[in-house]
Amino acid sequence: MAENARITSVEAIESFRAKLIVFLGQARPVLEEVGGELSRTQSWLQNDQRHFWETELRRRQRRLDEAQQELFNATLSKLQSGTTAMHHMAVQRAQRAVREAEAKLGILKKWADELENRAAPLKKQTEQLHGFLATDMVRAVAYLDQMLATLDAYRNVATSRSEKTVAAEPEKPEESK
Repeated sequence: MAENARITSVEAIESFRAKLIVFLGQARPVLEEVGGELSRTQSWLQNDQRHFWETELRRRQRRLDEAQQELFNATLSKLQSGTTAMHHMAVQRAQRAVREAEAKLGILKKWADELENRAAPLKKQTEQLHGFLATDMVRAVAYLDQMLATLDAYRNVATSRSEKTVAAEPEKPEESK
């Protein structure tokens, strides 16, 4: 039979196993939250904000059309010659508002693309880590369980052998001096 194993601390393995289980319990939800937060941000940029600025652009375009129509009507009717300058200013203000909405929509599309480009590799790494924690680390806990059971069985066998050896040894008579 092979040499005896020298097991110095089964408690250290048990402690490591317990801490690994706690870590897995805390790490998985965090990784899921990271993925959820990224999805929510992408949805906000691509859906909510995009819809808002597209609607805002249409609303501002309508205001520009109305201001241009009022300017056209004012220039046709020479009766309101004093208000023509005011109508010109209203048209310019509406044009600036339309350009601003177009610029914000362009920036929004750029941010959505940029987020996708930058987040895709990180998202992939996060998913790989999540898979590692869900499969490999669960197997590691099972392996530690098996190791602890084997060590416990070994300790019981070693203890019973030492008890049999002590019981089998004849008692030595005390030597007199």
